[in-house]
Amino acid sequence: MNKKFSYITKPILILSIVSLFTDMASEMLYPIMPIYLKTIGFSVLLIGVLEGFAETIAGLSKGYFGQLSDVKNKRLPFVQLGYSLSAISKPLLAIFTFPFWVFFARTIDRVGKGLRTAPRDAMLSLETTKENKAKVFGFHRSMDTLGAVSGPSIALLFLYFYPGEYKILFLIAFVPGIAAVMSTFLLKEKNILKVEHKKIHFFSFTKYHKTAAYEYRKLLFGLIGFALVNSSDVLLLLKMKESGINDVTIISVYIFYNLIFAIFSFPAGVLADKVGIKKTFISGLILFALVYAGFAFATTWNQYLILFILYGLYASCTEGIAKAWISNIVPPAETGTAIGTYAAFSSISAFIASSTAGLIWYTAGPQYAFGFTACVVIVLIFYFTQLKSWGKM
Repeated sequence: MNKKFSYITKPILILSIVSLFTDMASEMLYPIMPIYLKTIGFSVLLIGVLEGFAETIAGLSKGYFGQLSDVKNKRLPFVQLGYSLSAISKPLLAIFTFPFWVFFARTIDRVGKGLRTAPRDAMLSLETTKENKAKVFGFHRSMDTLGAVSGPSIALLFLYFYPGEYKILFLIAFVPGIAAVMSTFLLKEKNILKVEHKKIHFFSFTKYHKTAAYEYRKLLFGLIGFALVNSSDVLLLLKMKESGINDVTIISVYIFYNLIFAIFSFPAGVLADKVGIKKTFISGLILFALVYAGFAFATTWNQYLILFILYGLYASCTEGIAKAWISNIVPPAETGTAIGTYAAFSSISAFIASSTAGLIWYTAGPQYAFGFTACVVIVLIFYFTQLKSWGKM
């Protein structure tokens, strides 16, 4: 590794490559999942129940397994098992078509994500210093999002030549999934934390904020407030669809957004470590507010393209940065719990956010749904400006 990038250690590079392969596999199937489920007899209602249930399980699992990894003073077993479950779920979805087995396979995938997320982020945090946290999380986010670019691109290319062959695509997605799992065996446990083992239950993480540092509680309050209005990207794509934009253009623009996200996540991390994590994060929220205000009035594909470029920049300035911020203000022995708690509450809040935005859209129109979100985020921006800058934040 070049001395200029010496902070990207071997474990950080391996974890980033693992995430790239896994996201490639997952995002290869994400655009076609609803279509595939409908071809095997799932109704729209059942699809909604399946996805809602799966994401709820994933969210709660992040909190529990993050805390468990702290208690056990182990990260690697959670990472390896988590990626393994996600890889196995891909062929299972192709083999089994009965609703119960589809629910089972989809749940396995989401539990896998819950297992690995917080322990993996804790491993990343342990591999670097406070001065380089944002760079490291930004680099990992860049690699992860490259998978989100390549996955759908591979799926579109495959379906162009073999339309309707969804089951084969599920089997193809198993290949990068297995590559991710095999790569985790190149990692070694860095077991240096001294913690007191205690008994926990599945919802113990929900009480963590009561004993956590004051700075973490203040930050978590703001992050969850943002998650409560940060609705699904599906609504952005739906707005494009209602403006008469064709499906190919919509998917292309969304892939381009992920490309922007991937390209700028690492530079955003470098910037955050240089000028401050808090400043960079707030800049991202400002971009988010501008994007949602823009979506309230946009009608043409070139307007949406500009907005998705800004949306990619917003994601670059917030996604990995938030985790770097958290890991800089909690003790290393609590990193899994802190990030897991944030991830768990964010997942639950995202469901509330999407439901609220959908209700406003249904009753008043998309302009009000996007406008409401933009206004709330402006208020949250002022909240974050009032937070104390802990260290070079």
